[in-house]
Amino acid sequence: MIRAIRLLLHFGYQEAMSCLFPVFIFASLAISKFVAIPGLGRYDLLLLLCLLFQVFMVKSGLETKDELKVITVFHLIGLALEIFKVHMGSWSYPEDAWSKVFGVPLYSGFMYASVASYLCQAWRRLEVSLTSWPQQWLAVLLGAAIYLNFFTHHFLVDVRWVLMIAIFPVFWRTRVHFRVAGEGLWMPLPLGYFLIGFFIWIAENIATFFGAWYYPNQRDGWQIVHLSKISSWYLLVIVSFIIVTQLKHVKSRIAGGK
Repeated sequence: MIRAIRLLLHFGYQEAMSCLFPVFIFASLAISKFVAIPGLGRYDLLLLLCLLFQVFMVKSGLETKDELKVITVFHLIGLALEIFKVHMGSWSYPEDAWSKVFGVPLYSGFMYASVASYLCQAWRRLEVSLTSWPQQWLAVLLGAAIYLNFFTHHFLVDVRWVLMIAIFPVFWRTRVHFRVAGEGLWMPLPLGYFLIGFFIWIAENIATFFGAWYYPNQRDGWQIVHLSKISSWYLLVIVSFIIVTQLKHVKSRIAGGK
């Protein structure tokens, strides 16, 4: 029991430190809902806060420059998805702001970037490694298909459930290994995907409660985000994990070439 408590406390601490960026965004959403700065729109304030915190993360050494590069990629990928989804009416950002592009405030990209920040931080802090990773072309192909389906399902058949089924044979043998208080632990990678996606869904409920964005059914008052969104976050986490893994492989090959 003592060992279990020690591992849980250490794991909780490392996870909390890995979540600094997401926690900062939630805190900013909560504060900005009740505190206004004259002449500065809420979305503009959130963008400014996110930029300042990003600078702090790098300058303080909490985030490396390589991790910043990964986060920037996620910011751009997330912003592209946001612009499309808002255009299709999946959700909306009703408040006015100078920093809106095609109806999407630029701070929204940081919400995706915060997921990347968590993955990079947890990877480093918990000394994450993978075994039995599928062939790179297969992982990249699956990740690309998942990301494209977020766009194409508005016009073509939604194949998310086919993709979710495909995840298991592709990653069935893959294990994610990590260290907690010096002890090596592991779990099946699909389980890791689900756990991260589930907690992001919880975070999404918090974010919509504080008005980060609104789904169509939340315009007249906040409601819990539909459970089906867990599958969307599950798939998005897989895309995120594949991107981080592939970038780490590229970095490893470059370092090996030197």
